[in-house]
Amino acid sequence: MSSIEDNKTLARRWLGLVSEHKIEEICEMTAPTWTMHGGPPGGLPAGPDGVRELFRTIGPIEQEWTIEDVIAEGDRVAVRATNTCIQESFLGVPGCGRRQTFTATFIHRIVDGKVLETWRNADDLGRLLQLGARIVPGTPEQ
Repeated sequence: MSSIEDNKTLARRWLGLVSEHKIEEICEMTAPTWTMHGGPPGGLPAGPDGVRELFRTIGPIEQEWTIEDVIAEGDRVAVRATNTCIQESFLGVPGCGRRQTFTATFIHRIVDGKVLETWRNADDLGRLLQLGARIVPGTPEQ
C-alpha cells in the first residue's frame, strides 16, 4: 500500500514525464485498467495503450508543465499546473508556431504505485482563443 507522500511523488513524476515526452515510462506507472475522464480525446483504450493513444492524438508538441499545487487524500492526488507549449494543432485549429499557456487540474487515483484513473479539467477554450479561434454566435432554431 502506497502512502499519501508516495502518491504525491508519483503524480509529480507523471507530469514531469509528460513534459519530457517519456511515454513508456508513463506506461510503467499506469495500471492495465487506467482510464482518463474529461478532455480530448474521448474513447481512449484502457491502460498503457490509452496513454500511447493519447500521445499519438496530441501529435508533435513542445511543452513544459509547471506544478502549482499538489493536494492528496486517501488514494486521490490533485495536481494544479500550468502548461506552456507549442503544438502543431489543437482540436483542429492550426498552432502556427504560437506559444500557448493554460492551466489544468488533474486528479489521479493511485493504488499500489499505479495510476488507475485520471480526471482532467483544462482551459481548452483559452487555448483555442490563443490560437486565433473565434466564438461565433449561433442562430436560434426556428
